[in-house]
Amino acid sequence: MTLPPGAVTAVWLAALRSYLLAAAFLDLLWEAAHLPLYEIGQTGTTGQKAFAVAHCTMGDVLIALASLAAGLVIVGERGWPGRGFRRVAALAIAIGLAYTVYSEYRNVEVLHSWAYSALMPRLPLLGTGLSPILQWMVVPTAAFAWARRRSVKPR
Repeated sequence: MTLPPGAVTAVWLAALRSYLLAAAFLDLLWEAAHLPLYEIGQTGTTGQKAFAVAHCTMGDVLIALASLAAGLVIVGERGWPGRGFRRVAALAIAIGLAYTVYSEYRNVEVLHSWAYSALMPRLPLLGTGLSPILQWMVVPTAAFAWARRRSVKPR
């Protein structure tokens, strides 16, 4: 079944909005929950902690948007989200995960922009924190599942 152009736009918008809203909400919860795993969560003032959670959540949403855009450009199909949804989601998650590993390593080990507390479990070799890695596996997966349910009607 072919949808009229306006309906196709509406489905795209529903998928994009649902994904970004779910990602923003879940990232906010994750950032607040794993704050004690960072030094600022142990030593920062209430204002510094609130700023860190808001700042990091906004960064996560931008990463989610950029990763989704890259996934759509690279493997997206004309009928997305009805067609090719899983390929786009898988690539977007992989891109977000790769960027997170790079960013955490660069900011913790090279630039010292932020630091992990002793509570942060770390991956061997790079020393990247486990929590941000899990975040970029769990949050986008859940956000994509939510977006698919909200935008793609069963046939």
